[in-house]
Order: sequence, then C-alpha cells, then structure tokens
Amino acid sequence: MHHSRNHLFGKRKYLFGLILLLFVSVICVAFSTEDSNDFDIAKREVLLRKIGHELLLQSGDNTSRVLPVKKIAENEYQITFENDLTFQPDSLMNTTRRFLDKAPLVGDYIVNVLNCSNGSVAYGYAISKNKEDEIVACTGRSQPRACYIINIKFKPTGINTAKNGYLLASLPFLAFVGFVFFKSVKPRRVLRDNHHTNKFTLGSVLFDAENKKLFINEKTIDLTGTETRVLLIFALSPNETIERSRLQKEIWEDDGVIVGRSLDMFISKLRKKLEIDPNIKIVVIRGKGYRLEISS
Repeated sequence: MHHSRNHLFGKRKYLFGLILLLFVSVICVAFSTEDSNDFDIAKREVLLRKIGHELLLQSGDNTSRVLPVKKIAENEYQITFENDLTFQPDSLMNTTRRFLDKAPLVGDYIVNVLNCSNGSVAYGYAISKNKEDEIVACTGRSQPRACYIINIKFKPTGINTAKNGYLLASLPFLAFVGFVFFKSVKPRRVLRDNHHTNKFTLGSVLFDAENKKLFINEKTIDLTGTETRVLLIFALSPNETIERSRLQKEIWEDDGVIVGRSLDMFISKLRKKLEIDPNIKIVVIRGKGYRLEISS
C-alpha cells in the first residue's frame, strides 16, 4: 500500500510538472509573439513613411514633409502629405513593391490613392504573392497635382493566424489537463486506512471500521467490505444528507463501474443490521440522497 501511494504521488508530481511546463511555454510564446509583432509592425510603419518620402522626391518635392503615418485599422494605414503632389502609377507601384515585398508581416496588400477633398479613389491596385491574384491597371497615366492620401491595407499574414490559433487551441487543452490533475489530487473525503477514526459510537452501537464489525450489548455483527465503506461515509457525517452521487463515486469509482441499484441494495442490508438499535436509521432524502439519523 505504501509503495502504491508513493507511485501515485510520483505520477501526480509528474503531471503537475507537465502542466506547469505547458503553461510556461504558452505564456512565453504569447509574449515572444507579441514582442516580435510589435517590432515588425513598427518597422512596417517606418517603411510606409519611406514610401511617402520617395513619392515626394518623384514629384519633384524635396522640402515638404510626409505627415505622421495613420493607423486606421488593425492592418490598414494612411500616408498623408503636407503639400499637393503628382505621381506616376507605375512608379508608385514599383516603390511600394521595393519597400514592402520583403518586409516582415507583409503578404498581400491593396493600395488606394484617395482624393483628400471627397475620399474618392483616384487610383488603386492589388499586390499578391500569387501573381494571378494581382490587380493592376492604368500604369501609364500620370495623375494631376493634387492633395492625395495613400491608403494601404494589408492582408493578415498566415503566421499570425497560426500563432493565434496555437495559443487559443492551447487553452482548452491546458484546462482539460488541469481538470484531470486536480480531480486526481482532490482529497478523498473517506480515508479507508485512517486508523485514527476507525471506531465510531453510533447511538448504542460501536462501529469498528477497521475490523468491519458492529458491537451492541455484547453482540457482534459482521459487515462486508462494501457495507463498511458505505457506513463509514455516514459515520463521518452523522445526521447530514449524503448525496447519492457522492456515495456511488466514493464506493465504486476505483472499480471503474458504478451500478445504481447496487447502492440501494447495500443501504437495505445496512438498515437491517442497524435495526438492533431503533435510534439509528438510514433515511431517504427524496431527490438528494440519504442521511444517517441518530436520535438520543
């Protein structure tokens, strides 16, 4: 028995260590992903500002400013300018590809050039890793000098989706493993080897759980192992309602099979053996379970 307990304790320690390792791993991945993404996003915003700078130079403007890049959505940005400019569509497309095609966290993206006055689209195109999905038109037509906003929308990258999916998928798994662990280490309310509480006085009856016997008026009544286990649960909580599910779980769980009618049968046998003292009764609490009532 002692060796078995040590073995069980060792398995529980191993399971606890596994849970802790998984938890730490998930936290580390979450923080490293967040830190990496923050850096790459900051780098992407710098590249967008460089695109604005190149457009001004191509427009013949080397003095006015590129205004701060605006992030208007999770993966959508706007480049704005201090002064009006003109641009060549093919130069704009080549510039964005030169800076963005090898940038981190950049896959497919859509570029729309908006008129500042009314937000209408003056020019636009879509760039994709899959050439068949690209949409490019009117590259040879120069655009007049005006106030423009360059709107760039990025498609979420697969790596971010995979990492987020990994983190989300890990949570139910950790919850399940944690449930199994805490279920396995939950202390049993009935200690079968507890030698400090192996004798109980129930009215005029002495219940010897260790030796599986009842004593009253020099009379001895033998109990079976299962009868002893059932009565021990009642003896530890006299005059308290014991749920039927708890009785079934604590008596038969280790055997791997719970048979509902078996409990009723053993309760009935115990009642007959306790009839020697009319002040002791096992009563049914409808819809809940049973209670060992001991009247004085």
